[in-house]
Amino acid sequence: MRNYTLVSLLLMLVIGEPANTLAAAASIDEQLEALVQQSSPRDPRDGVATYYAAYFIGRRTSSGERYHPDKLTAAHASLPLGTVVRVHNPKTGQDVVVRINDRCHPRHAPKNLIDLSRRAAKQIGLWGKGLVKVQIIPLTEDERQPDQIIAQETTP
Repeated sequence: MRNYTLVSLLLMLVIGEPANTLAAAASIDEQLEALVQQSSPRDPRDGVATYYAAYFIGRRTSSGERYHPDKLTAAHASLPLGTVVRVHNPKTGQDVVVRINDRCHPRHAPKNLIDLSRRAAKQIGLWGKGLVKVQIIPLTEDERQPDQIIAQETTP
């Protein structure tokens, strides 16, 4: 985005636009950056959680990993693969931190559906219920606990 803006500014300077164009373009650039931050995928989202069926054990996920029910992983239609999210069940007050490594097909799923591994579903009281309303909170690198990252990588 910034490269495009810089090229546009240089073209304006070459063809004789006034010098105050730089200030106007910088202001537009700041406004665009603010809009991008407002629509960030880091915002908490209300959604619905389900869990993987036993049928998927050992099958490849969208990231290329094989699904293992004892890992803290999940599928989501739009969050980037590798995103770490906290899934909060407001009814039970339980949370689980999972890594997105698969996709839910958006055509077959309600908006903000997250499909959890068996272990993750058990940690938030979802196991055996089918689906529950949850809050999905993407975490930044700074918000993750070191033990959460280790659990992601070392769980069988």
